[in-house]
Amino acid sequence: MATTTPAKPVHTTLTADGRRPVDYVWAIARIALGWTFLWAFLDKTFGLGFATTAEKAWLAGGSPTTGFLKGTEENALGGFFTALAGQPWVDWLFMAGLLGVGAALMLGVGLRVAAVAGGLMLMLMWAAALPLTTNPFMDDHIIYTIVLAGLALANAGTTLGLGNLPIIQRNPYLR
Repeated sequence: MATTTPAKPVHTTLTADGRRPVDYVWAIARIALGWTFLWAFLDKTFGLGFATTAEKAWLAGGSPTTGFLKGTEENALGGFFTALAGQPWVDWLFMAGLLGVGAALMLGVGLRVAAVAGGLMLMLMWAAALPLTTNPFMDDHIIYTIVLAGLALANAGTTLGLGNLPIIQRNPYLR
């Protein structure tokens, strides 16, 4: 009777470059989520007509936070968030966060900082929307926050990113 060797699980199989298929899945998720943050920055800055019209663009004098935060008046924490709407320092922090998190994810560097900053931004947007209308607590903000944590923990910047550069590897805060 012949014995067969069990097949190796796909998650442990290495590709030609020494990576696992799951490394590429995390890299693609990183780039996709990075584009989500970066696109929000670009659309709000230039008013490209997707979520922000040209007249309401940041460069045209519009406030990138006013539309969303003013719409939270009736929500559980609406008074707090409505008071922040249109504040220049809030606009600058929000836009810097979108750009910084988006760029970090796209480049594959600073994923730990991006996960914390992006997660904080997302959880604040989640809190502003409470109570949710389609689910008691879960929405895309929480899911994206979990994915950000996974990207940082999986060291996802080393595949299809700049995370393997010697300067990044020598400085853990840049990973």
